[in-house]
Amino acid sequence: MKKLIALTLLLAAFTSCSSSDTYEDIATPPPTGTPNPDPTVAFSYSKNAKAIIDANCVSCHQSGRSASFRPLTTYAEVKAAVENAGLLNRIQLQNGQQGIMPQGGRMSQANIDVIVKWNTDGLKEN
Repeated sequence: MKKLIALTLLLAAFTSCSSSDTYEDIATPPPTGTPNPDPTVAFSYSKNAKAIIDANCVSCHQSGRSASFRPLTTYAEVKAAVENAGLLNRIQLQNGQQGIMPQGGRMSQANIDVIVKWNTDGLKEN
């Protein structure tokens, strides 16, 4: 009986690990308009960063919402937040750290990387 249970568990372990999917294959993809796979192409707000900001920030950072004092609805507002308000630092904090944005929890590292690369590439609009 013990051999049968051990064999069953071993068989289950092997079959559950037989998938050829990698983490990248099953990870939630970033929103539309995110990275161009060509690293020589500079990221821009409209092509890469805007969809991420809209999906993760605008629900609070717009007129009439809890963070309306720092709107993030336009290119100029988001650029100013990166340059003058510590947006990059706040999105890179870990869950549980004071000041993390978005407050609901850290966005994916892939999304953070897009915003950081957009900054590195010069905060271009288009």
